[in-house]
Amino acid sequence: MNNAVVHIGQSKLSLSTRPYIVAELSANHGNSLELALKTVSAAKSAGADAIKLQTYTADSITFNHKSEIFKINQGTVWDGEYLYDLYEKAHMPWEWHDPIFKLAKELGIDCFSSPFSPEAVDYLKKFNPPAFKIASFEITDIPLIKYAAKQNKPIIISTGIANENDIKLALDACHQVGNSEVILLKCTSAYPAPIDSLQLRLIPIMRKQFNTLVGLSDHSKGIIAPTIATSLNAVFIEKHFILDKSVGGPDAHFSLEPKEFKEMVDTVHKTFEALGPEVNSFPSTRPKSQFARSLFIVKDVKRGDCISQENIKSIRPSHGLHPKYYESILGKTFRQDLPAGTPLSKDHYSES
Repeated sequence: MNNAVVHIGQSKLSLSTRPYIVAELSANHGNSLELALKTVSAAKSAGADAIKLQTYTADSITFNHKSEIFKINQGTVWDGEYLYDLYEKAHMPWEWHDPIFKLAKELGIDCFSSPFSPEAVDYLKKFNPPAFKIASFEITDIPLIKYAAKQNKPIIISTGIANENDIKLALDACHQVGNSEVILLKCTSAYPAPIDSLQLRLIPIMRKQFNTLVGLSDHSKGIIAPTIATSLNAVFIEKHFILDKSVGGPDAHFSLEPKEFKEMVDTVHKTFEALGPEVNSFPSTRPKSQFARSLFIVKDVKRGDCISQENIKSIRPSHGLHPKYYESILGKTFRQDLPAGTPLSKDHYSES
């Protein structure tokens, strides 16, 4: 598993590369193409590797019916709204994709999307996106996953509502069409997600259990979750991004503004650097340091003198014999005259 690699655009994702960071535009466009384009530019300036869109219409996700079963009541910021009305308000006009993809290319930032229907997959194909993202609530839509996976692009799958079998079915759908470039995202489908609901310890468990690279799709507030995920070898970090929360919108509550997103990017990068290269055991050799202890002669001695607590001592620097020999050499005799300040070595005393 340590050798697993997924390519997204020019980026190679693996356990030995720093996390790939995605700014999720989602519904944070304020129904303004100008605002959406400014958000793409701000995401690039904030250090994002990619901007991610969502490609759907209300009709491709739900049915326009005003009965109670279509009303949201899941303890979210959207409770009381009908599903159709929420998605009608939040969706991004499809004609915006072209200018957004063009701007992203000019800026040198990857751009891809979450399709919510086969028609959305077909529409996105003309932009040659570097990946497809399957949203959490779509993980049970096996026909959609299989169709997206057939396009021979990496597939990123959020697992917010998934159990073990859901994940296996989704992975099998990709593998059945010959697509093994898959990344699973640990995700908590709450908006915003409480910190104590994130269960980030599952990241390494998922990596081992499903034999895939694993990342994080985060709906919590702040930047602590991406930082912790990085320390657990998450290779992909997705966070909702908004130019200005005062614009409002369905996702504003759990999105980061540019300054905080930039702080997250910097913290994630520093966390990755602090982890260092992947290792399987603690180093057997100790780096040399002048400040380590060793045995020194601290009193002038003559040939034939006995080594004693008065004439040797464990002190800094590290040029003398290892202190582990201290007790075993007490009482042995010096072979030569030696001045105080001499680093002790085995050549200085007789073993008998």
